[in-house]
Amino acid sequence: MRGLAGKLLRLDRRAIFVLIALATLIPLLYPVGLPIRVSPEVKRVYDHIESLPAGSVFLLSLDFDPASKPELYPMAVALLNHAFRRDLRVVTMTLWVTGTGMAEKVVSGVASEYGKRRGLDYAFLGYSPGGANVIINMGQDLNAAFPADHYGERTADLPVLGGVRSLRQVNYVVSLAAGTPGVESWYVYGKEKYGFELGGGVTAVIAPGLYPFLDTGQINGLIGGLRGAAEYEILIGMKGKGMAGMDAQSATHFIIIGLILLCNLFYVLAPGTVVRSFDPSAPLRTGSAQDGPGPSTGLRTGPSTPLRPRTEPDEVTGSPDEVTR
Repeated sequence: MRGLAGKLLRLDRRAIFVLIALATLIPLLYPVGLPIRVSPEVKRVYDHIESLPAGSVFLLSLDFDPASKPELYPMAVALLNHAFRRDLRVVTMTLWVTGTGMAEKVVSGVASEYGKRRGLDYAFLGYSPGGANVIINMGQDLNAAFPADHYGERTADLPVLGGVRSLRQVNYVVSLAAGTPGVESWYVYGKEKYGFELGGGVTAVIAPGLYPFLDTGQINGLIGGLRGAAEYEILIGMKGKGMAGMDAQSATHFIIIGLILLCNLFYVLAPGTVVRSFDPSAPLRTGSAQDGPGPSTGLRTGPSTPLRPRTEPDEVTGSPDEVTR
C-alpha cells in the first residue's frame, strides 16, 4: 500500500489534466441532471408565467451580448420554451446592439421547434438606439418606438401585437441582463411608470445587487447565473445547457475535492516521499541565461562569475604614520 501511495504521489500531472478535461467534457455532451434545489426567486418567475392565460403578451428583453452567453443564453432558451408551451404571444427585443444577432438566433430557433410563425405567434423587434429612452417611448407608443420589426415589417400590421399599443397592455416583462441598460432600467423607466409585472435574469456576479429589488417586490422573481438557468430547466422538465453546465461544474469540483483527499491520505501512508515539480533525471545547471538552453529545472542563477572565499583582513600593526605610508 505504501508503494502504491508513493507511485500515485509521483503521478504525472498531465494525467490529472486529462481527468479534469473528461469530467468537464462528458457532462457537457451528455447531461446527467444532477439534483439541484430550486430557489424561491426562480420559482416565482415560473409560477407567474404559468398563471398567464393563453394569448397573454409576454415581453422578453435580451439585454446581453455574446460575452455573457454561457449564463444568459440558457435562460433565454428555457423562458422561450415555457412561453411557447403556454401559447403566449411572445414579443422579444434587445437594448444591446452587440447582442442583436444572437437574440434573433435564439428566438427564431426556439420558435421553429414549436412551429410558431413570425408576426403571428411571436415578434422580434430587434434593437433601437436610446437605452432607457426606448423603454419610455414604448410605454407611450410602442409602434412609435419600433415602427418596424427587425425584419422590416410594420409593427402596426403584426397580428401578434394586435391590441398592444404600449407597455400598459403587456402582461409580463422579463429582462435578461448583463449590465446597464437592464433590469434596473426596466424597473425605473418601465414598471414604475406603466405598471406591468417585471422579472429578471442576470449573471451570477450581478444577482446579489438585485436582491433588494426582489425583497421589496419591485421585481417578482430573479434568475441568477448558470445555476438559475439550470433550476428553470428543471421546472419545465428540460435538459439544456444550464443543466449541462452545472453537471460539468459539479463533476469537476468532485474530482478536485477527491484528489485533495487522496493526496493527503497517500502522504500519510507514504511519509518521506519526495515529490518533484521537475524531471529528477535532468542535471541541475548553473550559469547565465546566455549560456544557451539547458534542462528545465525551474531554477535560475546569476552570471557564472566564480565566487571567492571570504577572508579576514590582515591585522594592522605599527604606528598611524606607518600605516598611512
